[in-house]
Order: sequence, then structure tokens, then C-alpha cells
Amino acid sequence: MSNIFDVKGSDLVSRAAEQLKGKIKKPDYMNYVKSGANKERPPLDPDFWYVRSASILRQVYINGPVGVSKLRVRYGSAKGHTVHRKHHEEAGGSIIRDSLAALETINFVKKTKKGRVITPQGKSFLDKLSKTITTTVK
Repeated sequence: MSNIFDVKGSDLVSRAAEQLKGKIKKPDYMNYVKSGANKERPPLDPDFWYVRSASILRQVYINGPVGVSKLRVRYGSAKGHTVHRKHHEEAGGSIIRDSLAALETINFVKKTKKGRVITPQGKSFLDKLSKTITTTVK
């Protein structure tokens, strides 16, 4: 039985994003906002919301329990176009918070006192996807 550690993360996230399109609803503001203060423009990918949600689900599986602040650091990057040296800037929290809330509505993630953890349904979802990826690769 394969799990998410047996496949490439990018393959798993792209497959999970395709599956999440029918399960969660993209917020209306996603076409107009940047993903953080370190970015100059909003994401160009129309499926950015689903890819980020799938990636967050994978991070909760690997590192759980996690909170929004830990995920903001994870998805942040260096801020450019300044006179000073490049410093790390955290990603925006509203996209991460809304993505976690959407994953909670379909019972893939649940909130605990220590942070968000993956549910058995979410773990099964990712493990089944990783199994299909390993069978198609071989």
C-alpha cells in the first residue's frame, strides 16, 4: 500500500487539485487578491485556489497539527524590489484560513487545540490518489 511519501509532491498536489474542484467552492475574491505582501500581482493560474488547497492538505498530512501562522511561513518568500537585503515575508493569512475552512467543510481537516489535523477521510483521499499515481507510473 503506497502513501504520500512514495510519490512526488507536485504530482500528488496536481491530482488532488483536480479532485477538489468539484468538492470545494472558490471564493469570489480570489481573482483580485495577491497571495501575500511579498508578491506584486495576483496569481495568474485560474486554478490557484485548488492547487493551494491541495498543497495545504498535504502539509497538514505531513506536519500536522499545524496552524495558520506556520503555514504562512511555509508559503512565504523573499520580498524583492527594496533597497535593503531581501528578508522573508510571510504569505497572506486569509487565503490559508479560507482554504482550511473549506477543507473542514468536506471533513478532510479538523480543528483541535493544537492546530489543524487531517481526518481519516482526508488521509484516505490522499493515500488513494498516491496509489493511483504509483500504478500509472509503473
